[in-house]
Order: sequence, then structure tokens, then C-alpha cells
Amino acid sequence: MADENKVYELKNVTKVYRNESREFTALKDVSLDIYEGEIFGIIGMSGAGKSTLVRTLNRLEEVSGGTVSFFGEDIGKLGSKDLRKVRQSISMIFQSFNLLNQKTVLDNVILPLKIAGVPRSLRREKAVEMLKVVGLEEKKDSYPAQLSGGQKQRVAIARALAADPKVLLSDEATSALDPRITSEILDLLKEINKIRGLTVVIITHEMSVVEKICDRVAIIDDGVLAEVGKVSDIFTAPKSEAARRLILPNGEGNVLNPYDASGNGGRIVRIAFDGLSANEPFISNLVEDTGRKVNILSANTKSVGGIGYGQMIIELPKEAEDQEVVIDYFRSKGLGITEVNE
Repeated sequence: MADENKVYELKNVTKVYRNESREFTALKDVSLDIYEGEIFGIIGMSGAGKSTLVRTLNRLEEVSGGTVSFFGEDIGKLGSKDLRKVRQSISMIFQSFNLLNQKTVLDNVILPLKIAGVPRSLRREKAVEMLKVVGLEEKKDSYPAQLSGGQKQRVAIARALAADPKVLLSDEATSALDPRITSEILDLLKEINKIRGLTVVIITHEMSVVEKICDRVAIIDDGVLAEVGKVSDIFTAPKSEAARRLILPNGEGNVLNPYDASGNGGRIVRIAFDGLSANEPFISNLVEDTGRKVNILSANTKSVGGIGYGQMIIELPKEAEDQEVVIDYFRSKGLGITEVNE
């Protein structure tokens, strides 16, 4: 991707919190780029530093070291007036919706337009347009207490879009919603990204959210950038321990692996394949071509970025030579191989 399409450039970002004699480093030397028009995921377990990271993107958190640049401009050097201008280009949605309960749905969406100085005559028209985008125009005179969780989040998205931002930051915005509503909200964000060309940054602890909607993902582990890349590449062949914990079955990876080898020297691996290879009977072909057999422990398929992917957990044969034959065979077929119980 060309540098001129770079929305964010983070260089060696560190964040240290100090309280009396104590200090805690939430971010440690994080460097990454986010490009215009992409849906970028930031994922990590609770306390990993992902929410701190997203708050550096609009300078709600001051960095202790390094720089955060927005369209090439170091936002840490901006005065209050210029920072307010930048923040008008960056909207956020949250897990708790943050709607004003005493105001109607329409008035909630009008609020950022009022703050941005949009003429009174245009505010209502713009707010109604945004409610149409999220499919809630008929709820414009309702109050937040009268809405479901999914509807509240749609209102929050309409409000975030009202000022025509360049970036939408989503901080755990679906974690309080049930799976069906979560899927609907993610579909809406994907549609908005596609139609409006809006850059979306998703903060989440759920790999299923990243797999469904994101183009690329950064994995944060204990304040460190453990891995960054295309979601499909990381799903197929995770390189870091943090990625493996998130992707392997039950999110446990090789910390609390639910599968045990049947004997000493046994090896369990995860095979990942995309939609192009999903229809191939590669286990049967393995037996026919090599004479080796494997024990299938689990298998499933899922959509990653709109493309069908699958994974299978298998136990390799007992003999080390046979194990290498099987692994070499699968790799020759272009399948991703990850050790589960090493």
C-alpha cells in the first residue's frame, strides 16, 4: 500500500501510567500502519493494552514515547484548536453506546452536528439521513430506553457518522450484544466501509469479530505488538504465541490445550485451508499417496473476510519419520500447519 494512503502511522509508541511510586507500561514500542479504506482489527485478551492503543489514535491518551501520525501529521504536537479539528475527523462507538437518555434518537444524532457548528437548518436533515443509513428512521422520536441493545448501537453508529468522519473507531462495540445482533452490526459496519470508503478500526477480544469483518489485524499481547498482517494469513499460519491462543480451538492454544497426544512423542497439529482447497479429500489422498494415517480430533469451517476457511486438528502417526512425511505432504498441498502441543 502506498504511503499517501496511510491514515495512521505509529512509530515506537509507548504508554506508561504512573501513580505515586508505581508505574505500569501499557504499551511497549508499538509500530504499525493503518491505511485508508481498510477495516483494521486490534485484538488482544483483557488487559493486553488494545483499548489504550485505540485511545492514542485520537489523543485521548498522551503517549509516553514515540509518535502517532494522522495523515502524516504528528497529533502529539497539535495545539488544542488543531486537535479539535482532527478529532472531528475521528468518531468512536463504544460497548455502552453512550447515548443521552433524556434526548430522543434524533436529538442524539443531531448533537455532534451542533458541536461541529453545522447550521441549524441542516442538522435535522443530516441526522435523518444518518438514521436512514442504519435503518432506524422510524425510531427518530423514540428515547434510548425504548430501544433494544442492537438499536442503541445503530443510533450510536448514526451519531458517529453524522459529522462525516474519515475514521470510525469501534471499541468493543459489539461485546454486549448477542451473536445475531453482533452479526447484524458487523454487516452494517462492513456496508458503511464499502459504500462510504470509511476507514474502520475495530478493537475486540473476539477472534470471530476479526474473522468476519477485518482486512488486517494487529495482535496485542501484554502491551507488545505480537503480530500484524492479513487476517487470512494469520488464520492460516499464526506465527506468534498470542495469535495461536486466539485462533486455536476454544481460544486456548498451547497454554491449556484441550487435546492430548495419545503417547510419548505424539504430535498434534492444526491444518488450515481456504475455500479453494476445502473440497479436496486431502486426508483420503494422504492415505492413498503415502500410506500414512492420521487421527482427526476436530474440524470446522468459518468465514474469514467473506471467504470460506477451515481448520482441522489431527494427531500425527507415532513414528517421527512418518510424522515428517505427513507434514511435508500437507505443506506440498499448500495447507497451513501449526503445532498445537509443542
